[in-house]
Amino acid sequence: MIVKMKKLTLLCTPSQQEQTLEKLRDLKVVHVKHVKAPVSSKLEAARNHLQYVQRAQEVLQARPDTDPTGKDADQLVDAVWKLLENEKQLQEQLQGLQHEVERISPFGEFDPRDFKKLHAQGVHAKLYELPVKDTPEIPDSIAIEEISRDKTSIYVLAVSREPFTLPAHEVRLPDHSLSRLRRHIEKTEAEMAETETALQEYAGDKALVDAIADEAADKVAYLETQAGMGSDSSIIYLKGFYPVDREADIEAAAAEYGWGYTFEDVSNEDEPPTLLRNPKWVKPIQAVLDVIGVVPGYKELDVSALFLIFLSIFFAFLIGDAGYGLLFIGLTLFGKVKSKGNEAAQPGLNLLLIMSTTCVVFGALTGNYFGIPTDSLPAPLQAVTSDFMTGLSAETGLRNADVAANNIMFICFTIGAIHITIAHVWNFIRKINSVSCLADLGWILSTWGLFFLVLEMVVGVDNIPIPMMPKNILGGLVGAGAVLIVISLLVKKEIFGLVTLALDLINNFVDIISYVRLYAVGAASLAIAVAFNEMAIGIGFKGLGSIGAAFILFLGHGLNIILCAMGILVHGIRLNTLEFSGHAGVEWGGIHYNPFKKKNETLNN
Repeated sequence: MIVKMKKLTLLCTPSQQEQTLEKLRDLKVVHVKHVKAPVSSKLEAARNHLQYVQRAQEVLQARPDTDPTGKDADQLVDAVWKLLENEKQLQEQLQGLQHEVERISPFGEFDPRDFKKLHAQGVHAKLYELPVKDTPEIPDSIAIEEISRDKTSIYVLAVSREPFTLPAHEVRLPDHSLSRLRRHIEKTEAEMAETETALQEYAGDKALVDAIADEAADKVAYLETQAGMGSDSSIIYLKGFYPVDREADIEAAAAEYGWGYTFEDVSNEDEPPTLLRNPKWVKPIQAVLDVIGVVPGYKELDVSALFLIFLSIFFAFLIGDAGYGLLFIGLTLFGKVKSKGNEAAQPGLNLLLIMSTTCVVFGALTGNYFGIPTDSLPAPLQAVTSDFMTGLSAETGLRNADVAANNIMFICFTIGAIHITIAHVWNFIRKINSVSCLADLGWILSTWGLFFLVLEMVVGVDNIPIPMMPKNILGGLVGAGAVLIVISLLVKKEIFGLVTLALDLINNFVDIISYVRLYAVGAASLAIAVAFNEMAIGIGFKGLGSIGAAFILFLGHGLNIILCAMGILVHGIRLNTLEFSGHAGVEWGGIHYNPFKKKNETLNN
């Protein structure tokens, strides 16, 4: 659920300011909202220092661990920066040398000093790049020696006793010969390797640099809060938001340190941060929300529980392979053992465990294990399959892939209609005392009318596993829904909504259809698995061929798993954050609750 917030105004004297900020930071409760833009020379210097340290941190993080050097913290960062600056200079130097080699290599090996000697003797020699097409005419007084050519240019040496200029690109003489430039490149590359070795030696000090970066970030946050405080006469004040259940902590601290304060309810004009506090079983979904960087607005619905439930269902459909699910469970359990004691890693691992379990269940029902044909599975695995989901005919005892596909699509559309309906039921309950609830009731009716229309158009009347409603009833559902929506819009005087109603109904229809992606992506995954299995079988599992077959299976299924993971990000999350959230009115525009505290400290909320 979204924790209720209140507004705080905290007052102190200038002499109390530093102590107040220190204690407030220790309290870890107040999400500060700056009274004014934080600007100060100290803050600017602290931000520059933070960037300085973070750059060293990034460089070391990209390198494998080694033993700590034992250097002092400040000396360490300075040493890394000196190496970075040296590396940058060497890279620029190397690029310049490589460009020079590329520029003059068509003219081969020569010493630029020879041109100066010839000039002193009254001979004018120049390098030119002549076009292959439309080559200019060369005067008889100029001798031309072709050195090399490519598809577009001819590289020549032009010599004359008189000063001359040709109507073509004259190539500037280099400062050094080609061989000498290449020696410079080798020397520069060797120096870059030495610099890289020196940087690698500091990789063992990552933890120390991380601590320095955290300290620098804490200083920036402190100075931003300090510079963002307001002042009035002899009073300095700070504004922010806090969870209502932490109000007693603020009161106790104010009484102990002599702060003045006021508490206010959040108004419609305020933009309080969002703090999600959910039951333990819902917390795994926080890992996904953190990855995609979204949070519902303070005044929106907390859809965390539904997000977890439906994302797990979508995961099962999009991957659809019990074998992959069992593999994921094994890897997850291994990860939990290796990360024991690391609380930050547990939500993500728990989420993967939940989703993998649903994948095993769905894969078992559809008889899908690593793309092996259902009829080739052991009898116990065939026994747990669903006749409906595998298209098994009670009359013939045979499985029909087309029937199975239609049945799976039917389930997908049903999930979509239920998913969208839940969004509007939730809103209907919230708005029950307002005429706005009529619109959500209208959308519920139209959703189910359009659901049956989708079944008729996509699955086909003859293939629908439930009796179809008469078309006049379907039209009646959509019509009744539209009437309720119109009434709601008229009462609220939202005329623009009347103009776009037809488009909104079409969008509702499209949203239901979009759930067919669950079937389509799962079917594509199965097809890929089957294709690689057939390739491996074609090579055979005898002699040396077995190595090639095993390699194909490993590579093919590994690639398929990667594509499945991308499908979860693209389709599974989309159905929750766009289709469902659009109907639930969740715009994911919330502000993350970020109380004033040190970076490496955990919250008590």
